[in-house]
Amino acid sequence: MDEKKAAFLPFHAVNEFMLSAYRAEVIRTALLAAPHLPAPLGRRLNTLTRKHVRVAGFRDARKAPPRLRVQPSVKVFEKNAEFAAAVLAAWAESRSALRRQVYDLLTARGWETLPPEADRTRLPGFLAEWPEDEHFETLTAAFRTQYPDSQASDDDIALMCVWISGRLPYRKVRAAAHTEAEEASSGA
Repeated sequence: MDEKKAAFLPFHAVNEFMLSAYRAEVIRTALLAAPHLPAPLGRRLNTLTRKHVRVAGFRDARKAPPRLRVQPSVKVFEKNAEFAAAVLAAWAESRSALRRQVYDLLTARGWETLPPEADRTRLPGFLAEWPEDEHFETLTAAFRTQYPDSQASDDDIALMCVWISGRLPYRKVRAAAHTEAEEASSGA
């Protein structure tokens, strides 16, 4: 059997799929959630903020009000994979109901993912392969059908799909089940 190597994209590659206003909103949400995060995640976000984020007038960016930290954090988020992962983990933690719903949606659609509570920041990045028959629009529509009372934005649903699946739609691939069935029927 031919063993494939998984191709990973660094966590900050997600910036290619985000509008700048939405990026700032995600970062603001994560910064506001920081005091309420589980201790390991809160410490990681605080440590990375202290190390990488610079806010004019503050020796320690963590002491600046969150609204003043957003723009300097955006610059770090765009270039630093570790910081981007911590921000995304904090954002997902602050949206735990959405995280669970998206996990349930993806697993019902046959996606293989880690449990919703898993520490995805420990991964080397996002897998670069995305099922060719799945699109953000179809996932969002399926989510809206399954959870009609949800107040989550389409952007939040799409980003949570990326985070929970650990994948970016960089390279579209046929689903394994389809490929194996096609190979069996063709006698390959």
